[in-house]
Amino acid sequence: MSYVFSQALQEAVYGALIADTDLAGLVGAHVYDALPVGTLPDLYVALGPETVRDSGDQCTAGAEHDFTVSVITSQAGFHDAKTAAGFVSEALDGADLSLSRGTLVGLWFRQARAARQSGGLRRIDLTFRARIDE
Repeated sequence: MSYVFSQALQEAVYGALIADTDLAGLVGAHVYDALPVGTLPDLYVALGPETVRDSGDQCTAGAEHDFTVSVITSQAGFHDAKTAAGFVSEALDGADLSLSRGTLVGLWFRQARAARQSGGLRRIDLTFRARIDE
């Protein structure tokens, strides 16, 4: 299969994150598909890279999408970032998202990486796998 499900998946993931009340209570409306120009908030969530592999068979077209959602903070510690990352994980792991194209077979948490970055930032990258069939 090709990359045809990617936009539908991205829209559904973004919708699930902005609709999550626990996450909104911590980061407000600061969930981004594209980072805004100017000063960024102290804590925010951003949709990140994606890798897609064909997973169709002779009867059904399909694809596996590994995608990253990042939690980034300029706060001194990881506390709020880890809390936000937990909310992201709860919102997406096993979620039954409705897609505008294709059918989500499953959505699973794969891994996370927390690291300090230059400029005093802290970043947590959460990777998920989505299996989508036509």
